Amino acid sequence: MRETLKGVQDIFDERGPTDATATFNRLWSITYELMAKIEARFELARDPSTEDLESYRGQAEYPAGRLAGYTGPEIDWLVHSWIGNPPLGFTNMHVTAWLGPHIDVPHMGIAWGTLPDLWFYIDFNPRSDLMLDTDALDKYWGPLNEEFLELRADEGLAPFTSRALYVRQALSEVAICFTTPGVTHDEARLDQVSELAHRRVDQWLRWVDQAEPVLLPRREQLAADDVVRRRNIAERDPANVMGVRFFGEEMTDRLVRALWGGDRILPRPT
Repeated sequence: MRETLKGVQDIFDERGPTDATATFNRLWSITYELMAKIEARFELARDPSTEDLESYRGQAEYPAGRLAGYTGPEIDWLVHSWIGNPPLGFTNMHVTAWLGPHIDVPHMGIAWGTLPDLWFYIDFNPRSDLMLDTDALDKYWGPLNEEFLELRADEGLAPFTSRALYVRQALSEVAICFTTPGVTHDEARLDQVSELAHRRVDQWLRWVDQAEPVLLPRREQLAADDVVRRRNIAERDPANVMGVRFFGEEMTDRLVRALWGGDRILPRPT
């Protein structure tokens, strides 16, 4: 299937109001399954800066959303969130986990939703330059290459190519990032997305368990690099325009800061 080159807002506007509640409900339930695995492995605390974002909405039942930010001894910043208007067709959900600087394992990024077509992204975010650090490239991303190629050959999936240069730069070469044009709900496809996400989370947790400690001199640089990466990804996301459309500039700025931990109160792991 031909790749998707249009922006999120353009796809949403062209499709018009399309109820995606069923797909939203299934995707949101999968995020709780993934969070259960993560919470079973890590000690986590809800950062007070996100407590009032537990449930927010506009003037009616929708648009609405929820954003929870967590931290802990091994987790720098973890976000579990959704935003959107399911009855109109747009939703966006996150389970993104950024490790502390003492654990030299890639971060984990999962985001998906409805445009109203199903859209999903699953990837590991590197902690080094993979053109130089070929050991990390071969260890963490190499085993995913064949599956990536199989997904690219799937006629029912359209590779989602962001029009934003930075977003494309932020994806690894085996990032799962697809849409299902013209399909608003497909149980078999949602089962596939769930299976992919669970396998990625399971693999990531094994890597964390097997990780060697980072030497002290390198931890400070890792911590500094991580927050810059996280802030850039949140602030340069072209889909932020949908937040502005639903909630205005001020609230969207608040949500974006929460995504990267800009208002965090609890300390970062050392």
